[in-house]
Amino acid sequence: MPPAPRTLTTDRILEATEDVLRRYGPAKATVVDVARALGVSHGTVYRHFASKAALREAVTQRWLDQSHSTLSAVAAGPQPAPERLRRWLTELFAAKRRKAGGDPELFATYLALAGEASAVVAQHVGDLVGQLTRIIEDGVARGEFTAPDPARAARAVWDATGRFHDPAYAAEWSRPDIDAAFDAVCDLLVNGLRPQGAPGERSA
Repeated sequence: MPPAPRTLTTDRILEATEDVLRRYGPAKATVVDVARALGVSHGTVYRHFASKAALREAVTQRWLDQSHSTLSAVAAGPQPAPERLRRWLTELFAAKRRKAGGDPELFATYLALAGEASAVVAQHVGDLVGQLTRIIEDGVARGEFTAPDPARAARAVWDATGRFHDPAYAAEWSRPDIDAAFDAVCDLLVNGLRPQGAPGERSA
């Protein structure tokens, strides 16, 4: 039985919206469809979200947060910065591949929504680059990295690894040589951040 209006929560609305988007796609899904799936009036949904755009932005934000929920813990971990940087990039790539391969229809839907919610995506990217900055700053403080401007270096790492997290490259993520290419880029970045003359590392 659908939930009564008084038991309706933001999470339930977002879950229903995701189901509706999967079923109808972003072009045809409406707030009325979401309300119908929940067994409530569309006015009830609007009491939680002021507009259709606000609802779609919230769904996009939820998807992005769920996709990258482990990254902040990696960034804040106690491991040496080179190890954390490699693991962070590995986790990001793995999360993107899971989303693209596990539910390609919904992944395509969220790409369309992300194009609408540009401010949400920009904030999310800013948060991720901030995590990279923290890793590099820690590495500099410990003498493991050298970077006059950690924030600028973090943005360079983000840009250099775009092939492994930008959805525009999703078709390449199942190629047999993609893991080797990823490891090579990680080696280059991690070793490039090390102080001059420090021993480098190679991926296993």
